[in-house]
Amino acid sequence: MSINTDNLYRPSGPGQPIGAGSVFRYLDWVTLVLYVLLVAAGAVCIYAASYDFDHANIFSFTEFSGKQIRWIGLSMLLGLGLLLIDSRAYETYAYPVYIAMMGLLIVTIFIAPDIKGSRSWLVLGPMSLQPAEFAKFATSLALARLFSGYGFSLNSSRTNYFKALGIIFLPIALILAQRETGSALAYLSLFFVLYREGMSGLVLLSALCAVVFFVVSVKFTDLSIIGMPMGELAVFVMIMLICTCMTALYCRFPKAARNVLIWFLCTTLTLVGLGLIGITVPSPEYFMIGIIGVAIIYLAVLSLHEKTPRLLITILVTIVSVGFLFSVNYAFNNVLQPHQQQRIRVTLGMDDDLRGAGYNVNQSKIAIGSGGIWGKGFLNGTQTKLKYVPEQHTDFIFCTIGEEEGFVGSALCLLLFLALILRVITIAERQPRAFGRVYGYCVASYFIFHLAINVGMVIGLCPVIGIPLPFFSYGGSSLWGFTILLFILLRLDASRRDYR
Repeated sequence: MSINTDNLYRPSGPGQPIGAGSVFRYLDWVTLVLYVLLVAAGAVCIYAASYDFDHANIFSFTEFSGKQIRWIGLSMLLGLGLLLIDSRAYETYAYPVYIAMMGLLIVTIFIAPDIKGSRSWLVLGPMSLQPAEFAKFATSLALARLFSGYGFSLNSSRTNYFKALGIIFLPIALILAQRETGSALAYLSLFFVLYREGMSGLVLLSALCAVVFFVVSVKFTDLSIIGMPMGELAVFVMIMLICTCMTALYCRFPKAARNVLIWFLCTTLTLVGLGLIGITVPSPEYFMIGIIGVAIIYLAVLSLHEKTPRLLITILVTIVSVGFLFSVNYAFNNVLQPHQQQRIRVTLGMDDDLRGAGYNVNQSKIAIGSGGIWGKGFLNGTQTKLKYVPEQHTDFIFCTIGEEEGFVGSALCLLLFLALILRVITIAERQPRAFGRVYGYCVASYFIFHLAINVGMVIGLCPVIGIPLPFFSYGGSSLWGFTILLFILLRLDASRRDYR
């Protein structure tokens, strides 16, 4: 008989766990130093990005740099307060905090003013706050609380999957209702946490395939071959290859995979050959569906004969992939807003639009490229000083680093973030309980997503979706949100010795 020790304390006194009065003794100072370095570097970069020759005081509260320093000071006090809270309170009140934050997100939909088409900012007198940033730590606490439940295992029942997905998708739905797509997408990074806790790698593979299918289908939709868009044909071929590989490697039926591959090659090459000699096949999309349909029937019969559920999973993945392919064009043309469509087209190289949707990214790449290896020097960036890059103190602040500090400064910045992320993962792995481990991976997932998307956005690898760079982009909501995430983890880690 096994006993769950998640809630057992090793007392050092009557009713008091070990370390309750020694938070700073066991605090992870390496993480704290990295936090201070990143926050300080962010303030300096904001000063450089918003530098005005007539008002050059970094501490002036009329300038973005001065305002950010004020936010930093308040963040330090906030972090100190979080460290002084009993670590057990974070688990005890995880669900109430989550419910309260979801309520705040709902209220925001109705009372927030319309700012650039989004209703995601609450105006509180002289300052504005974005609840979506604070909902991150609440969602992380709720997810960690779920996984720390007695006997909880993600793979023990489908209900557990629905509970975890419900916690993740509720804030996504509410933030999308605020028309804040970028902030909503950040919560999808929590799927890495589910993978760490036992979710099948097929889910991540499916997500990767969905992104590839979307990009290929959209990018080559204007080109036609054998009477169908080249993008659709390419995705059909990829679906066939995935079906074949899963049959051989995942289901371990190499002979069946060989038969499926031969069928795919013969029929697809025949279809392409007919098109090349001028014989048009009516409705080639349905012809491709028929090719895949025959393979599915073959695998279904084999599954019934061999009684192998993995073949059924392969069939399901194939069917869903085909359905997703046909939903891409509808989603792109009817779900995404026109400016979002244009940003994707610019990112994929389908349109230039250097004076419209592509202007920000083009100017940002010019600024970063002009920095060279060593950069132009602090406050000597011409692109940023002359305000060629819009939003250069918020979402596009990385271009200031690239122009003034060059490749070396940009690499150093990324290395600091890498060190912080690796440290967070290390802290998560050494937690004795599921609550701390899951929460730690939630924090790491947010940092990885924001860093990858923001830098990719600035250098033109990702669409512009308004994702801030942690600790660098100007704004109190983002700074406070990441400070809360990190300092709660530090508090949980400082009390890890309280548990057996």
